[in-house]
Amino acid sequence: MILAIRTDQPTAELYLFDKKTKLDSYSWLAHRNLASEILEKIEYLLSKNDAKMQSLTGIIIFTGQGSFTGLRIGTTVANTLAYSYAIPIVSAQGDTWLDDGLSSIQSQKTSAYVLPEYSSEPNITKPKPKT
Repeated sequence: MILAIRTDQPTAELYLFDKKTKLDSYSWLAHRNLASEILEKIEYLLSKNDAKMQSLTGIIIFTGQGSFTGLRIGTTVANTLAYSYAIPIVSAQGDTWLDDGLSSIQSQKTSAYVLPEYSSEPNITKPKPKT
């Protein structure tokens, strides 16, 4: 089974494939709760389909462009799962990201890890002055 993750927008998306056949998908309004909810949602999708992390044969992660924080969280989770469970991982972008990612997994064009592609510099606010 192949897990696909997209976290570049307030609504996060997860997909589960058997080779190129979509088995299931799940999306939720994650917004500021993405980091605290993503692993729970992945576990939910897997258990709903009688699967475990150990049964994954590939991970596809949408790497941009999009939300700095969302991409950072998604790629960190995908890279950690890939490393921890020795699962091949690929990155994909654009409107055809799922098809491109599935093709890369099938042709074994995988990576040890992936990096997000941000659409701009991060907007990090300055600390408030102490009063």
